[in-house]
Amino acid sequence: MKHEKKVLPEYFQKILEGKKTFELRLADWTCREGDVLVLREWDSLKKEFTGRIIEKEITYVFKTKDVSFWPQEDVDKYGYQIILFR
Repeated sequence: MKHEKKVLPEYFQKILEGKKTFELRLADWTCREGDVLVLREWDSLKKEFTGRIIEKEITYVFKTKDVSFWPQEDVDKYGYQIILFR
């Protein structure tokens, strides 16, 4: 199955260069490993697509509503970071 999503130019370019190999998205839709994520570059100032498109195979999906590894006061102070590794 293919899933089409907008992506801002600064993130699109990092994906194109191979530096960004993940997406953080609201889980208001369902995707599975093996599906294809179609990312269309979106110019939010012009409110239009640029015409650049990337297709990526989804290799892993992690869904959660609750991340309770740390005390809430630490989360409020530091926030979260997503770390990608190979």
